[in-house]
Amino acid sequence: MRGNGAHEQRGVGRHRAAARQNPLTSPLKSLAEAISRLKSADSRKLMAVTGLVGVLGAATVGGVAAGAGAPDHQVTLQTASASRAVADQAATRSMDRAATTAVKPVEAAAPKAAPKAQPKAAAPKAAPKAAPKAAPKIAAKPKVAVKPKAAPKPVLRPVAGLDMTQMRNAQAIVQAGKELGLPKRAYVAAVACAMQESQLYNLASTVYAESYNYTNQGEGSDHDSVGLFQQRPTSGWGTVRDLMQPKYAATQFYKALDNVTGWQDMPLTLAIQEVQVSAFPYHYAKHETRAQQVVDALTR
Repeated sequence: MRGNGAHEQRGVGRHRAAARQNPLTSPLKSLAEAISRLKSADSRKLMAVTGLVGVLGAATVGGVAAGAGAPDHQVTLQTASASRAVADQAATRSMDRAATTAVKPVEAAAPKAAPKAQPKAAAPKAAPKAAPKAAPKIAAKPKVAVKPKAAPKPVLRPVAGLDMTQMRNAQAIVQAGKELGLPKRAYVAAVACAMQESQLYNLASTVYAESYNYTNQGEGSDHDSVGLFQQRPTSGWGTVRDLMQPKYAATQFYKALDNVTGWQDMPLTLAIQEVQVSAFPYHYAKHETRAQQVVDALTR
């Protein structure tokens, strides 16, 4: 009996020893290797695997406890199956979490600087509009310059007992004095002198036949004197032809009068005498009043 018992006891011991080998030994070894590889890896991955190891450890303990009340071979198989299933699920979840947590959060990208606004291209200037062509101007008819109407000439009327011939000769004498810019008193002296010398008629001379070739209103015979003022060509007053022109003869008288110093302040008859050098110097005075009337009429 002992021998048999001993044999059974040894046989059972061998069987149990073989049956009690933990079927989770291989997964644990794999996890240990994974832990060693993750030592230098991210701490999050390491934590996930550590959790997996804890799960597997719990499963192992549970398997061992369950096997205490079941037959060895049945407990072993059931425990191994359950442990592997639990380990696979736990490993899958842990690896998923590890993969999820292993992804490093994307660093917030530094805000890109807003692109500089490119300077707006200057709008192309509108081409200057062509000025509308002016309608061709119709040539205006040249305006005829309207000459201002000349002031009507005063009607020449004889005064102071003169006739029209005498009045026209007096008018020529006054006009010559105006052109020389002399004062009105000079006109009066010239008219008074012509009244005395020729009675205001343009006289030819019996001494100069030539004198009749020019416009004349009578004749005289006082030496070689001619014209309104009875001026003598031999005394240097001018040629017969010139002295027979009333305006020229009056101009010669005015020039001689203007050369008399202080003639404006002299009695009229004496001023005339300085020019004429007459044998009767006071005869000119009697014509002064009438000469003034004539000049007034011609200078209005």
